[in-house]
Amino acid sequence: MDGSWDAIVVGGGHNGLVAAGYLAKAGRKVLVLERRPIVGGACVTEEVFPGVRFSRLAYSAGLLRPEIIADLDLARFGYEVHPFDPQFFLPFPNGDSMLLWNDSKRNAKEIARFSKNDAQAYPRYVTFWTEVMELIEPIVLEPPPALSDLLSLFKGSEAEELAKRVLLSSAAELLDEFFESEEVKAMLVTGTTIGLPAGPKTPGTALMLGHMLLHEINGVKQTFGYARGGMGGISQALAEAAAHFGAVIRTSVGVRKILTNNRRAFGVELVDGKRERASVVLSNVDVKTTFLKMVEPEAVDPGFLAKVRRIKATGVVTKVNCVLSELPDFTARPGKTVQPHHRGYIDVCPSVDYLERAWDDAKWGAPSREPFLDCVLHSVTDPSLAPPGKSTLSVYSQYSPYQLAKGTWDDRKEEVGDTIVDTLAAFAPNLRRAIELREVLSPLDMEREWGLPGGCIYQTDMTPDQLFSLRPVPGWSAYRTPVDGLYLCGSSAHPGGGVTGAPGRNAAIAVLEDLARAKT
Repeated sequence: MDGSWDAIVVGGGHNGLVAAGYLAKAGRKVLVLERRPIVGGACVTEEVFPGVRFSRLAYSAGLLRPEIIADLDLARFGYEVHPFDPQFFLPFPNGDSMLLWNDSKRNAKEIARFSKNDAQAYPRYVTFWTEVMELIEPIVLEPPPALSDLLSLFKGSEAEELAKRVLLSSAAELLDEFFESEEVKAMLVTGTTIGLPAGPKTPGTALMLGHMLLHEINGVKQTFGYARGGMGGISQALAEAAAHFGAVIRTSVGVRKILTNNRRAFGVELVDGKRERASVVLSNVDVKTTFLKMVEPEAVDPGFLAKVRRIKATGVVTKVNCVLSELPDFTARPGKTVQPHHRGYIDVCPSVDYLERAWDDAKWGAPSREPFLDCVLHSVTDPSLAPPGKSTLSVYSQYSPYQLAKGTWDDRKEEVGDTIVDTLAAFAPNLRRAIELREVLSPLDMEREWGLPGGCIYQTDMTPDQLFSLRPVPGWSAYRTPVDGLYLCGSSAHPGGGVTGAPGRNAAIAVLEDLARAKT
């Protein structure tokens, strides 16, 4: 063995860095091993083209838990996040558009243009989800309760109906309960299927409407925003905090296997053949890769491995990063100089049915002919990302099924990129000539470059059958695994994906509890 550590973290994604920070702060000797040349996993800022930096995959700031920000004193290490205002801009084919602000009065006035009833219903809708999230949010930072205990959170005469609406209904059904305007419903439905192999009419998608309200920036809840320096600014702050507390972080170091003896982890073997010994190992790698590729089969019960093989990881996303010579000039709100709608999320989703049709294509292995788009002009709010006179455009698009019925992603990704650009250009006609350079990242690229199985941005699907105590598999939702001394700290553990840091923090707490217990 080349060394001895209290804990080795396999994978320097944001969750792995959070885990390392907590362990190191507690006085543990921690080693983080990251295969890529930079830390952050999918939460990175990279120079794709000379002088231009992109948040290449993760693009939504505001989910990192405030408890983690405070515990690791991240502001001291450069963490800086600000809310978008307006939050969302949604252009419609008829030339109209909608803006959603961080101001209830402005929102009421905007929504009333489409429906006075919906303007009155919107505060009730926000209150509904605020109350639901007050029940669910506390379990984000602890091992999830059993499903029976989860359902017991919904108490009172209307408890079963509430549980049905939140956990079993589709997003479309729930929105129909509150709103009548198709435009208003389109504005609110956009976040519900992000990264999911599901459409807005799929049962169980209602919960994701509330999940998106877990965002919090500088004490203001239910707001989205941007990180200074791109999403990689978050990971860099986490890395600096972990290093400050004593963690050692090595990049460009791949782990070939997790070493075990008598079904107990005792270290790792690197790609170059070297070994590192540790009391415990935390895997920030997805659960399928961890147990099907990195752990020897004889170290795990075959029944557990069978459950792991059945875990679903379904990529549905293509990401397009572009360098622009000028800002998009939207027909609905003309202007190439910076306008309010350039500062937040720009979504193409004219209706709930539009989003459902996009999913219909993907169900049969075809990229959406009219995809849903979630776009950000990061350099508008953070000019350090691009040279003067240039702008960055990041487009998140779905649906792009990992398994194609025709052709391969290597052959088709530029074609899909063209469809994505054409879809946005229908609302901003100058876009085609404004694009100077572009990068298209397919689900296959995400698997190859970032190790996301099937291109699934959450490591494993965040569908109802793979959430809470069912994540990653029933009976093993508390970060510990059947291999003693091996823990899961990545997005395939509870509460799942998104840049929350919660899986990393929760896994570290479990490790510290077990190490303390082992001493007594």
